[in-house]
Amino acid sequence: MLLHVGRVDKPHGLRGEVVVSLTTNRDERVATGSELVLAGGRVLTVVTAVPLGNRWIVQFDGVYTRNDAELISHTDLSAEPIDDPEAIWVHELLGATVVDQDGVDRGQVKEVLANPASDLLVLSGGALVPLRFVVGRDGGRITVDVPAGLFDQ
Repeated sequence: MLLHVGRVDKPHGLRGEVVVSLTTNRDERVATGSELVLAGGRVLTVVTAVPLGNRWIVQFDGVYTRNDAELISHTDLSAEPIDDPEAIWVHELLGATVVDQDGVDRGQVKEVLANPASDLLVLSGGALVPLRFVVGRDGGRITVDVPAGLFDQ
């Protein structure tokens, strides 16, 4: 399964470099030798990547001219999931059952919304639970420890 990890925004310069925006906080996605997959299935290997604010200037193997860079611009990038047992991945949260600290089933995760303070779990009943309240995960079950009143509507 491939995960959406970013987007090629636009060419940068004349030698095939492109500006890439990541939708992940895992900078190793643009480490030298990393493989990213363009929409359509073309696999690109990172040769170099330099931070540019909150984006990256990336040189991919086989993309050596501005014309090459323009052909891959405005295209989504995907990659295989990273094997990190300590991390919580969005694709593992979707469909999971959320149980609060009292053992009450609060519904299934339908979506994860990006939010500057804390990403939000959108539950099947409409409740929003900040990801920072997740205290445990076991298979398809997520345990949360939330403040009183969070589920009151």
